[in-house]
Amino acid sequence: MVGKEPPVREMIVGGIRIDDESPCFVIAEIGHNHQGSVETAKKLFAAAKEAGADAVKLQKRDNRSLFTRDFYERPYDSENSFGETYGSHREALEMGAGEYRELQAYAAELGIGFFSTAFDRPSVDFLEEIDVPAYKVASGDIRNVPLLRHLAQTGKPIILSTGGALPADVARAYSIVSAGSDNVGILQCTAGYPAAWDELDLRVIQTYRKNFPKAVVGLSSHDNGIAMATAAHVLGARIVEKHFTLDRTMKGTDHSFSLEPAGLTKLVRDLSRLHVALGDGQKKVYESERAPVMKMSKKLVAARPLPADHVIGPDDIAIKSPGDGMCPSDFDRLIGARVLRRMEADTPFGLALVEAAEAHVGAMNGNVVGAGASSRNGASSAGVPRA
Repeated sequence: MVGKEPPVREMIVGGIRIDDESPCFVIAEIGHNHQGSVETAKKLFAAAKEAGADAVKLQKRDNRSLFTRDFYERPYDSENSFGETYGSHREALEMGAGEYRELQAYAAELGIGFFSTAFDRPSVDFLEEIDVPAYKVASGDIRNVPLLRHLAQTGKPIILSTGGALPADVARAYSIVSAGSDNVGILQCTAGYPAAWDELDLRVIQTYRKNFPKAVVGLSSHDNGIAMATAAHVLGARIVEKHFTLDRTMKGTDHSFSLEPAGLTKLVRDLSRLHVALGDGQKKVYESERAPVMKMSKKLVAARPLPADHVIGPDDIAIKSPGDGMCPSDFDRLIGARVLRRMEADTPFGLALVEAAEAHVGAMNGNVVGAGASSRNGASSAGVPRA
């Protein structure tokens, strides 16, 4: 008797197999809803387990290297602020190795999966030290080629969120991470907080299933409710990620659109919204996404003071937020370029400051992925003029 053929589309996260025949893998996105408290995080873990989630997920940032100095030190006057500056706010919400290990052990005791989003290379290395079973890539890093490559080298399962991304961005990211792991998930996501019903574009789930036949497809949903996740599962989503909180009135920017235990009334309400949520199957970038994506994404800047006529190498380039400059997907195009005049640390690379050597440009002509297609906000994709 011939055995059943193994599924083409599958991934394994923390010992749980996810494929077209499996139940939906539900991730409770804790993010920083724990407010920097291990005890609050444990309460969230226990509540997620009781609700039936398969995994809880945190977010890990190395704040000093992640943000420009100006952005880090910028005053953050908000009712949701945990510090006087944006940097001190972020540091108050960040957890260290001891806290992560304590929470990792508690998740194991509960019998619920535990992993994290890594926003930068130091955070990947941090999470490798405690051996998380999988990684999430935030929408703001879908174009961050160096970070994607670093994640791929771990060989761990990787789940990509695609808010604010165009089809070419998703294809490039999948190509990079799938080179290091057969366990790849792609989540349709709209990076509005919360996302409008007519911007959810749930039919993109079907588009992703067609375009990426080996990837497990799912939904990272920022809408207020539960019906859209149900619709996504019908459309082929086998991973659903929802922000999770104990109380939507808690202090913090993510609580208001996070999910609390919901009843039948929410399900009935959300079913009436399903018609407009389906969309037309085409991935778009909405105006409502631009500000959040700008805040989450990154640009290429000088890692240190660079003198005029300096030839740029990989260590001369830093990748920092906000994303209002040359895109990290163009990282390779800067290598070998010449600095036209002195650049201070954190100065964004761009046309006025950099000129490519003719031989270097000629060598790159047929090899740059998405040149000119990944620009944002009207800026040059490459920031390097053709010879």
